[in-house]
Amino acid sequence: MSKKIGWGIVGLGNIADKFAKDLALVKNANLVAVSSRSEEKANTFADKHNVKNRYTNAQDLFNCTDVDVVYIATPHTLHINFSIQAMNSGKHVLCEKPMGVNKEQVQSMIAAAVKNNVFLMEALWSRFLPSIQKVKQIVDANELGTISYIKSDFAFYGLDRAEESRLLNPNLAGGSLLDIGIYPVFLSYLLLGKPNEILATANFYKTGIEKQISIIFKYDNAQAHLYSGLTASTETSSEISGEKATLKLETRWHEAEEYYIEKAREKEYYKTAKKGIGYTYEIEEVHKCIANNQIQSSLWSHQNSLDLIHLLDQIRDQTGIVFPFEA
Repeated sequence: MSKKIGWGIVGLGNIADKFAKDLALVKNANLVAVSSRSEEKANTFADKHNVKNRYTNAQDLFNCTDVDVVYIATPHTLHINFSIQAMNSGKHVLCEKPMGVNKEQVQSMIAAAVKNNVFLMEALWSRFLPSIQKVKQIVDANELGTISYIKSDFAFYGLDRAEESRLLNPNLAGGSLLDIGIYPVFLSYLLLGKPNEILATANFYKTGIEKQISIIFKYDNAQAHLYSGLTASTETSSEISGEKATLKLETRWHEAEEYYIEKAREKEYYKTAKKGIGYTYEIEEVHKCIANNQIQSSLWSHQNSLDLIHLLDQIRDQTGIVFPFEA
């Protein structure tokens, strides 16, 4: 029988709750410790998910011998310090996206993984879903023909939240781009690689965060039109068009089970597997990599995370998105 892998979670918001539910569905995964600055939140979360060890200091969790892997689910600005602390304590790390707020942070995190010989991966969960893996296979196999156009968006109304909330607070690296715009940017990069040129424009909210952003990636023979925003809900779909056919992932494409391929005005629908909410697949990838003594995943490598944050940095440079702690 395989040894159970002990997981700890730092940061106990909504995404951590969903992650914990999916962790319970993964063979040999065991949630053994949680940490929050709020003792009440730590106890409530731990009681809900039947976790023995609960802490108000993250370093105490990193020192816990029951913990093999730490899932970092804090606001973006805290990713770097908690991840490096965990790795310096000998723990493997799955860090929520974006791995860091800028390229320098991501480079420091990767250096810590290499120095400590521990696994580090950005929790870009969509990359591991059967639907997205299938789309990548279809594109790579040229089933759609040469891709010339990608359209991808992700938006919802979020301006009714408290101004100090992570989405609207510039001190927490708020705004749509790093939180949800990362998904359309990721998809274009996954399917077409790094663009030759980036065009981007953004509108800003009164707190100083970017509230909506439009991006064009220009390739030799293709364009990707990407959008994210907090001003209104959109279809949140993705379309990939080639000379032979068009593939579409419909509403909430980043977690979709279904897609269709349209050819000669006829649509053929396909359905893929989905276990739990969908975080199960990235968890299984972490387990596989650790079992193979890898410090990174071949599906989403350290270089992939570096490339992605570099694209996000370029978009920010072009639109003037600067956070107070970077000035």
